Amino acid sequence: MNLRYDHTVKDKKNITGYFYLINVFFLILTGFGQMPIFNRYYIADIPGLGWLGEFYVTHYMHYLFVIMFLSFITYIITDYLLSKPKSIKITSSGYSRGVIISGIVITGGLLVIRNLRGSGFEPGFIIFLDLSHLGLVIMLMVS
Repeated sequence: MNLRYDHTVKDKKNITGYFYLINVFFLILTGFGQMPIFNRYYIADIPGLGWLGEFYVTHYMHYLFVIMFLSFITYIITDYLLSKPKSIKITSSGYSRGVIISGIVITGGLLVIRNLRGSGFEPGFIIFLDLSHLGLVIMLMVS
């Protein structure tokens, strides 16, 4: 009797799960690096973590991880739609995290537009976007 187990599906889930966790970790780390907390609380003084205190380094790294995250989201949605959607059930927790991630992507996209030359967002709207983006990230961390 030949018992063979196909590891490809399980391995695929593990790899995507690890990629998601690592990507979100660095998004959160570089996102908080946009605020001066790493210098303020002397975290950037720890050997090897000095790059966290450099605004432009964390800024560009955040954009790089956002590109990878958006690519990953596109891959996951495409994979879900191409595989039989009825065979994969999304839980209520999955739906809520999807809504939170959608909000993060929308507010982040608007914050990128704000950084472009000639954007005319009102200061109150920019504060709303900043606080919404941060609040949604904290909600994602809790969920």
